[in-house]
Amino acid sequence: MDATELLDIIQDGEVGRVQFKETLPQAESMCREIVAMSNSIGGIILLGIKDKSNDIIGLSPEQIEYADRKIAEYADSLKPTVYVATEVVKIMESGAPKRVLVVHVPEGINKPYKTPQGEIYIKQGSNKRLMTENSEIMRLFQQSGNLTADEMPVYDTTIEDINEQCFSEYFQKEFKESFQAKGLTYEKALRAKKVLADGRVTLAGLLFFGKTPQNSKPAFTIKAVSFFGNDLAETMYRSKPEDFKGTVPMLFKQGMDFLKSNLRHVQRGQNFNSIGILEISETALIEVLQNAMIHRDYFKNAPVRLFIFDDRVEIISPGKLPNGLTVEEIKYGNAVIRNNQMAMFSSYLLPYSGLGSGLKRAVKEQPNIEFINDENGEQFIVKIPREPMT
Repeated sequence: MDATELLDIIQDGEVGRVQFKETLPQAESMCREIVAMSNSIGGIILLGIKDKSNDIIGLSPEQIEYADRKIAEYADSLKPTVYVATEVVKIMESGAPKRVLVVHVPEGINKPYKTPQGEIYIKQGSNKRLMTENSEIMRLFQQSGNLTADEMPVYDTTIEDINEQCFSEYFQKEFKESFQAKGLTYEKALRAKKVLADGRVTLAGLLFFGKTPQNSKPAFTIKAVSFFGNDLAETMYRSKPEDFKGTVPMLFKQGMDFLKSNLRHVQRGQNFNSIGILEISETALIEVLQNAMIHRDYFKNAPVRLFIFDDRVEIISPGKLPNGLTVEEIKYGNAVIRNNQMAMFSSYLLPYSGLGSGLKRAVKEQPNIEFINDENGEQFIVKIPREPMT
């Protein structure tokens, strides 16, 4: 980092990824700051800057040497260790250099990180917040790949909650023979496919093969509304069916039926007697809706939402993109699979390739599609414009 870049950062003030410290804070305070950044998206801590006025105070060479050594000790004391990097940047003021110690804190790959006292902090804007909710902590485990929601057993479920015929048909599709022909009992086949664990149905098993998934997970539905106008606050709507319920394949079919029945069919050179082509690429809708259900964050108790406005369609799935994935990366086929079992089952029960190419295909079919990774709202939004009616 050079002086010009550092001055630009200082001028912008403190934000979630940038913190100012006039001198080295106490050990407990510095540990909390490093933990919060590691559990979030990383950042930098600038020593030698007043955090209220943004004035550049600078540190002496002795202060820098001491701070650099102590910061390494603090980072080493965290659980697990955070590997920070430091550098000194000189800024000239009134002909004299002022030294700022820049501490680079990476986003952690082994979340959650804890202070020596066992506390877990995350960033919330420019501040930090102590995490106490189990669901939040579990999502940090998920981000590091140490825990996946779809493989977790669902409380108060048993083998009786599984539709045996539904599972048997899936098994036949994957292996081209029955589980009996494979020499497996029904229960062993369920365990082999991670549908059953410790006597309970896993989340993925429930959502694909459950008799009534929403009895145990009522939030995992699809909410769909077709509005008059272009505002979510509109109280008038063309269509507002009851929440879609059932297994993921059932939800997918209901969602697609809703989209196709509430969007226009247009003539684009077809025969006059033809019903026309859907105004938005059906392929794009298929890919986006599948993505919303398969790759959503299942640690968030919220439904997938389908909104049709006069000027656009919005498909909203709970959870921001995982593991630092960006919108640009997903456009070009890069993917991080958040729910491995969901993806596996989908590859046989939905028109799903599982190769990270779905949204890339959607962009090719519908170039004006817009992806929004709403990190603050922790949701992923897909907007597809509609042509105005003539």
